[in-house]
Amino acid sequence: MSETHDTSVRRRTLLAAPLALAAPAWAQQPPANGAAKKVLRLLFRGAETSFDPAAVSDLYSATITSQIFESLYGYDHLARPLKLVPVLADGQPEVSSDFRVFTVRIKRGIYFSDDPAFKGRRREMTAEDVLYPFKRVVDPANKSPGATSVLELGIVGLAEVRQAALDSRKPFDYDRPVPGLKALDRYTVQFTVAEPRPRLVSSFLSDGSHTGVQAREVVEFYGDKIGDHPVGTGPFRLKSWVRTSKIVLERNPNFRVVTYDCQPAPDDAEGQALQARFKGRRLPMVDEVEVAIIEESQPAWLSFLNGEVDALVAQTGSVPPEFSAIAAPNGTLAPNLAKRGVQLKRSVLADTTMIYFNMEDPIVGGYTPEKVALRRAISLTYDVQREIKLIRRGVGIPAQSPMVPYTSGYDPAFKSEMSEYDIAKAKALLDMYGYVDRDGDGWRELPDGTPFTLQYASQPEQIYRQFNDLMRRGLKDVGIRVEFPVQQWAVQMKQALAGTLQIWSLGLSAGDPDGQTALQYYYGPQAGQQNLARFKLPEMDRLYERMQSMPDGPEREKLFLQAKRLAVAYMPYRYVVHRVGTEVLHPWVLGYRRAVFWNNWYHMVDVDPERKVPA
Repeated sequence: MSETHDTSVRRRTLLAAPLALAAPAWAQQPPANGAAKKVLRLLFRGAETSFDPAAVSDLYSATITSQIFESLYGYDHLARPLKLVPVLADGQPEVSSDFRVFTVRIKRGIYFSDDPAFKGRRREMTAEDVLYPFKRVVDPANKSPGATSVLELGIVGLAEVRQAALDSRKPFDYDRPVPGLKALDRYTVQFTVAEPRPRLVSSFLSDGSHTGVQAREVVEFYGDKIGDHPVGTGPFRLKSWVRTSKIVLERNPNFRVVTYDCQPAPDDAEGQALQARFKGRRLPMVDEVEVAIIEESQPAWLSFLNGEVDALVAQTGSVPPEFSAIAAPNGTLAPNLAKRGVQLKRSVLADTTMIYFNMEDPIVGGYTPEKVALRRAISLTYDVQREIKLIRRGVGIPAQSPMVPYTSGYDPAFKSEMSEYDIAKAKALLDMYGYVDRDGDGWRELPDGTPFTLQYASQPEQIYRQFNDLMRRGLKDVGIRVEFPVQQWAVQMKQALAGTLQIWSLGLSAGDPDGQTALQYYYGPQAGQQNLARFKLPEMDRLYERMQSMPDGPEREKLFLQAKRLAVAYMPYRYVVHRVGTEVLHPWVLGYRRAVFWNNWYHMVDVDPERKVPA
């Protein structure tokens, strides 16, 4: 199972914490000369890949870009239940009664961070900048992981511009008018879609994973190096970057005056306390954020104990599972940490881990009964309860479907074969469909008598040996050989997108409250992008497309149930665990509250330099 690595493939993580209305200029300013610099030190358990929003395909990169690039809307950082609030937008959108036309006014006086591409001028964000990223994502030359997701919105005329570039083999025409993407004036944008999209605002207009606001001249200035030069309107800008080692963000001097102002529920004691403490503070509250890349569990844990990082937090680097019992035995903060004033936070995350099978692979792929039986049998050999007990130290709950906690379609009462461990049933399935040991060597052959060995991609970190041992043990019990080719996660992510891995596991994190985003992993047109398994089933595609245009409610929930049953029946993915995040923070980290879906919370916390221990 992937413990440390997640994809953000199409909003299964991302963006948008709330930004409040402008405050007086005298509100908290950057530290005066001589004041101690406030630096928040964090870690990632995996390496970044690119800081170009159009190219991002992993949680780590998306977490950084969400601090730099902004969207029209985001989520109130303290509101539970979740509440959408304007970020770059000036108020709520005007939405047509048929959910096809969305008109949004944007705030005036928002500026990009300074960059040589602007040739010395201060560059204000305009309506065209909001629309430009939608075109970038579908430009065939960019090969964006978000292309299919944007295209399936049905923005009128956008697919035609893309197809023209494909047919002519000429560069994408960014100047060609797109009827569904209009700048009505300098500060008003209008989106028109072909079919009703009731959740457009909460999904795409609040999503900066691929469509964070970007200036065209910056992209053209840097060309194929744009991933190294992120320039946005957000609270931070990139200060320095040592690839796969360290990322440093600094306060964006051009960031507008925005203050801490949230709307926690009246009965939310924690939220009310945070609002009372920080209301009116100018954001961001820290001057810099340093992110170290530490993939191994033990060094990550020691870096926290030694005060080299300030916090281990979900989703990019919470307490490694093998140390969760040390940090919080029986769910209570360890006495040695309590004496140091360490803060402990635990909660079920809006995420899941899963195993996927390449549906185009000649051994594990396919839709015939014997291929389905093989995937189901493999899934039945994996003991999820043992994983939770021994590897995760009791921290996690079995997953039953693609839906994750806090999203529509998730039902804690739903149970399925996804969580089942049954060696006898697995053997019976294999025997029934011809996967038997013909030569008496103790290992099964394929139905045609050909020997076979599964190839389960793995990573070099120590914890993966435990997951591999658990997988090997179950498969050995039914007489199936397995090998674990090892590569770095970033390499395997590229191989997964290219369809060259047979079996792999990774984690997924939700990026918005709509459970349908999880079903993109089953949607045929997403094959080779979010649909890593390359699963193609017309019945599932029809369900997915019907759900797109339906408002939330009981009828849509019925479609979720049908989709979950198909997911279990064909088993292109075996969902394993919804993780419980064990987070620890040193006492000098102030104001932290775990964001449910969004990643851009760095500006919402403070540090007290006087309480900080030396690195």
